[in-house]
Order: sequence, then C-alpha cells, then structure tokens
Amino acid sequence: MKKIIILTTFFMSIMKPVAAQKNSTDKSVEYANTITATDLAKHLKILASDSLQGRETGEPGQKMAADYIAEQFFNDHLKPVMKHDGEDSYFQHFDLVRKSWGEVYIETGTKRREFLKDFYLLGSLSIPQEKNVEVVFGGYGIESEKYSDYKNIDVTNKAVLILSGEPKSKKGKSLVTDSDKPSEWASDWRKKVTLARQKGAAYVLIIQPDEMKVGTFIANYRGYLTNPRLILKYKETPTQGDGTIFVSREMGVEILGVSEKALAKWQRKIARKKTSKSFAIANVAMKFENKEQIVQSENVLGLVEGTDKKDEIVVVTAHYDHVGVINGEIHNGADDDGSGTVAVLEIAQAFAEAKRNGNGPRRSMLFMTVAGEEKGLLGSEYYTDHAALPLQNTVCDLNIDMIGRIDEAHTGNPDYVYLIGSDKLSSKLHAISEEMNQKYSKLALDYKYNDPSDPNRFYYRSDHYNFARYKVPVIFYFNGTHEDYHRPTDDIEKINFAKIEKIARLVFHTAWEVANREERIKVDSNKK
Repeated sequence: MKKIIILTTFFMSIMKPVAAQKNSTDKSVEYANTITATDLAKHLKILASDSLQGRETGEPGQKMAADYIAEQFFNDHLKPVMKHDGEDSYFQHFDLVRKSWGEVYIETGTKRREFLKDFYLLGSLSIPQEKNVEVVFGGYGIESEKYSDYKNIDVTNKAVLILSGEPKSKKGKSLVTDSDKPSEWASDWRKKVTLARQKGAAYVLIIQPDEMKVGTFIANYRGYLTNPRLILKYKETPTQGDGTIFVSREMGVEILGVSEKALAKWQRKIARKKTSKSFAIANVAMKFENKEQIVQSENVLGLVEGTDKKDEIVVVTAHYDHVGVINGEIHNGADDDGSGTVAVLEIAQAFAEAKRNGNGPRRSMLFMTVAGEEKGLLGSEYYTDHAALPLQNTVCDLNIDMIGRIDEAHTGNPDYVYLIGSDKLSSKLHAISEEMNQKYSKLALDYKYNDPSDPNRFYYRSDHYNFARYKVPVIFYFNGTHEDYHRPTDDIEKINFAKIEKIARLVFHTAWEVANREERIKVDSNKK
C-alpha cells in the first residue's frame, strides 16, 4: 500500500484546481445513476468471498478488505486525510486489547465449580489470583417502597448472592407492585445489579430459576461467552470490571449452605409474611484470569474535497468488519455489512466523478468504512474521539448498515428502507431526507425502529451513534434483520443488488443536497 499512497499524493498534487464550480442540482441524477447493481456486485464478490475469512477485526481478512477499499479510493482519486510514517495514508490505525479467558473457577466449600457449566459471566471481570470473598445472601436483590431485601445487611466490598425474579404472594401477586402486574425488578436483572453496586457490593451473583435456563443460555451463547473480547486500548482501565455472574440453582443452593427444599421453604415464607430475610454466608474462592494481546486495526478514510464550503464535512459511513470464522465456518457477512460497504464505495465514486467533471460538492465529503463495529462500535468510537477532521465542522453522518435483504415485514413490498435517527438531532436533515426520497427514489420510508420505545434499540447499535454522541446529526439506513443474521449463510447469493442500488442512490441524493445547500443544517433537537 505504501507505493499506492505515494502515487496518490503525486497525482493529487498535479491536479489543477477547479476555478469555478459548475454544480447543478440537475446534475445529481447523472451521477447517482453511476451507482449500479453491477458495480455493487463486483465489489461485494470480493469483500464477501471466503478468501477474506469473514473480515474479523484485527485478523488478516479484515486487513485484506481494508487494502481493497483503500485501492478503490485511490482508483477513484479520493484524497487521503491521514498520515502514517510521515506519508499520506487512507488508514486511521488504532490499537485494541484482545482479552481471552485463562483459568476461571469458583470454589464452594470443597467443590470447584466449572465456568460455562455451573455458571457464566456477562460483562468483564478480572481476578488474576484466587481470592477469598465473603458472600451475603441478598434475597431477590430488591429495594422498593413496599418491599426491601437490603434491611439490616451490609454488602460493602462483598459478593451479594440474589435470586432472579421477584417475590410473589400465595395468589401469585407481586409483593412489589401488590398486584398481578410484575414489577421492573422481575424482568430487568440490570436494575438489581445497579442497586447492589450502589450498596457497595464488589461482586454480584444471580441464581437462575432452573438448571435448564443456565444450560440453554450457555449452549446458545457459548461463542459469545468464550470468544476473545476487544476493547480500545486507550480506554483500558486497571479496574477489576463489573461483570455479573449467573449461577445454576444447584450451585446457588450449595453457596447458601442449605438444601433445595430449605430454599423453597424460605421463598414460601416470604410469600406468607411479605418480608425478606438476608444473611451472611461462608466465603467462596474465585478466580477470573484474563489473557491480553495488543491488536491493531484501521478505519479507511477517503475525501472528496469541497469548493467554497470545503471546511464543512458530510460523512458517509459503513462498517466493513464482520464476525470472522466461528466453529470452523466462515461468516462472510454479505449483508452485514458488505452491503453498506459497497454502497459507500459507489457513492464515493459518484462524488469523485462529479468533482472531476467540475461539478464537485461545495462541502467536503468524507467516505469512511470502519472496523470494530461487531465488537462494540469500536472503529467509529475511535474516530469520533480522535477525529481526522474537526467534529465541530462535521455536518452529518449518513450511516449504511445491512441494506441488501428484505425482512419478513416487507416481503410484499421490497422497495422500502428503515430510517433511524433522522429527526433525533436535526429537523432539517429529516426534511431533506423526505424531500429527496419523494423527488428521486420513492421508497417506502419505515420509521418503526426510530421509535424510542422499540425494544431492539437499533439507534444505539450501529456506527452513526458515535457521531450522535457528539451532537452530529445522523441518518441510519437499514433493511432489518433476517434468518441469516450473524450466521455462515449470510452470503452474496442472497443479496438483492437492485435494492442496494436504490438505497445507495437515495443516500447519494441526500448527501448531495446537504453538501450543496447554502445553509448548513442545524442541530435543533435532542430526541432519544
């Protein structure tokens, strides 16, 4: 890539600046039409091939994908905006820490309990050497006006062991709500964990209601629970972590030092007397050993420089990483997010061609494909925390993630797209989006997932969100999930390229309008 980068610098230096912009709204259709299903398929055939091994962040396949994207930016004469070893570069490098499990166990009495058999962990936890921990039984771990498990107990710097669910009367009514309606405590274990931490607990263990629930969860999510975790190196802290330990009922009973019958009797007593009884238990020994390795990844950035408003930037993003190889099977991620990545490449090509023809945008266009999305939006988080171009000059981010399939809700109407976030920060961006669709694309714009009460919370689950954190207006283009989501069957043969073409052209028209209008769109809202 070094040779390519040097040539790019030379090429850009000999290009004559455009003296006067011939930009016209009528020209937008001409350049939008250069985005074709044929070219999209050409790119995806490479990016979603087995040779890239699922493009997992930090792995060779991801590096190969990054090289391919940078090569396309070079071929289309996009300007590199980064420096690497003193030379212009398309790559924004960032370091990650890969954490994997070493020795993990909990000893109860004379019995050593096995990780991913008797218990599992959600979140992070670091106990590099065996540690004796005092345990307090905290009942259901609830504190409310009508019911409390924390009366007369001190959990400071101790482990608190709590039951899942909530106490109920003999008639099945919640003792918390005093009605047939369950409380939030019954379904949201995080609420219990938050309370325990506020009370000073160092560790939280939750007893699951039956053995099958623990076994089923471990079976379904073993890959997630055992795969190495990646975190941004600059955000790593030496804390022990705040993970939550979920234990089987049989293991929980052993920690309590009572029989299953005694625990059931205790629960019935709560139902009868409507009062909890929490108490201290014997110590347990715990070890959660982490192994660490530094991994380098990169975002790929290419710029089409604007004219009279070039200091303002419109960003178009997609993530080019996927989940790699799981249990020996390559997950090619053709839709997630190969579809968004190839859309970015084609939109970039269209803007670059417009610039070469003297019709370039007034504002600069930054095209960025990010890594680390599947690991927690890490690439976009790094960019927004270390922006190559000032965030205060960034007008908006148009983010494209999974636009190549049709979900069950739209089997009869494939010409749709879910829009998320368009009205969250800027009413003008939302209006422009609607106007461009009505004028050019005529897709069915579905705002189902824009509803803040939607349980999927997609607004927080793709790379646009890291721009929104900094009050940069965003639109997230999405076609919904499907049966091949994060499975080895998300392959190119199932991709609807005509659909990608239509949505990519809508993104192009929206970006064109935002980049060329006289007034910069304003932040005038703060919706969740």
